[in-house]
Amino acid sequence: MDWKAFLAEVEGNIHHLAKDTPATMKGFAQMGSAAKTNGALSEKTKEFIALGIAISTRCDSCIGFHVRSLVRLGATLDELNEALAMASYMGGGPSIAYSAKAREAFEQFTGLQDG
Repeated sequence: MDWKAFLAEVEGNIHHLAKDTPATMKGFAQMGSAAKTNGALSEKTKEFIALGIAISTRCDSCIGFHVRSLVRLGATLDELNEALAMASYMGGGPSIAYSAKAREAFEQFTGLQDG
């Protein structure tokens, strides 16, 4: 999957939805902003939590959004792999498959190639 192209398409679709449901989307954006604010947990830690939920709910677009945020926040491949191991442990086989998708997204967003 081309994660960058996939997210661009999803973002385009969300943009159209936002035009039709501006109050809902504004509320969602405000909730996201509040939830991601640094506090007892850092924004990066919260994004790892969100990624685990994205994997367990098998949400491709959520995986892409949260991996991209983790890259922006300076997450390392080692941190990602440990989070993916935990998500896989908690979710079994299906979470392993979606963890592999999350790792592929990380590679594409960072330019890292599996060697």
